[in-house]
Amino acid sequence: MNAAADRARLFLALWPGAAVRGELAAWRDGWTWPKTASPVRTERLHVTLHFLGDVASERLPELVDGLRVPFTPFTLDFGRNALWPRGIAVLEPDPVPPALLALHASLARAMAPLALAPDERLYRPHVTLARRAGNARIINDGPPLAWHIDRYALVRSDQGYTVLQDYYP
Repeated sequence: MNAAADRARLFLALWPGAAVRGELAAWRDGWTWPKTASPVRTERLHVTLHFLGDVASERLPELVDGLRVPFTPFTLDFGRNALWPRGIAVLEPDPVPPALLALHASLARAMAPLALAPDERLYRPHVTLARRAGNARIINDGPPLAWHIDRYALVRSDQGYTVLQDYYP
């Protein structure tokens, strides 16, 4: 077995169902992308909670159990496109609900006993719409989007994204 097969690149995310994913795609498609841009494929649209990095695949059962935290469902309202430094086009929630920040903090606390280090930077929840999009133009905003959050997911990133575990309140 090769070393790559023994590792899993993981992250925790708010993972949309098909209807919300379609609405997120409508926001993405409201931009004019320069030729250099790489719009995110529809099936990859999500909100990252924590990037866990490469971990030994044998740890997956431990992580699946250890990353289960209670949380209160909430609604994430989107309504603001933004172009971040280094050409990252995003869709930001407005406002950021306190329940999202509480979930993010609870997961960070759950990571410590699992020897996983949360990112030290300020958490800025968003959906990445494209990369290398420095000269992109927003043609229009998408339709109002209220995403009811009643789960989060542990996701594996390799050639695609695979949801390994859904977590419910």
